Amino acid sequence: MSELGATFVTLTLGGNLRGCIGTLEAHRPLLLDIRQNAIAAAFSDPRFPPLSMAEYAHIKIEVSLLSQAAPLAFSSEQDALLQLAPGIDGVIFECGHRRSTFLPQVWESLPEPSSFLAQLKLKAGFSGSFWSDEIKLSRYTVSKWKEQ
Repeated sequence: MSELGATFVTLTLGGNLRGCIGTLEAHRPLLLDIRQNAIAAAFSDPRFPPLSMAEYAHIKIEVSLLSQAAPLAFSSEQDALLQLAPGIDGVIFECGHRRSTFLPQVWESLPEPSSFLAQLKLKAGFSGSFWSDEIKLSRYTVSKWKEQ
C-alpha cells in the first residue's frame, strides 16, 4: 500500500452512481490515493451533494486500481473505435485543455464503442459528433474490488 498507485473510488446507492473520483496517474502512495479519492467521491463530486449520514449505511464502495495508460495510435475516429476493447479498456479522451475518462465498468451501460466515445466527448464538453486531428486517446485496464 506504500507503492505509488492511481485509483478511482466509485460509490453507488441502490445500484446508481453516487460519486466517483480518481486519479489517472500514480503520484502518491496507494493507501493515500484511495483514502483521498474516497473522501472526494463522498463529499466533493460536483455532480452530487455531499454524502449524508442517512445514505452512508447504504453506500457500496468499489476501488479500481488503474494500469499505466498507453497512448492509442489511430488515423481516424473509425480506426480508433475499431481498436477499443469493450469491457476491458478504460479510455482517456484529450483535446486541447479538456480531458475526460471512463473506467472499463462504463462499458456495461454503453456497450457500443461509438456511443462510449460519444459520451466521453460529451463529458469533456464537446458534442458527441465532434472530431479533430488534435484528439488524443489513451487506454488502461483496472483491477477492481467491490463491496457485495
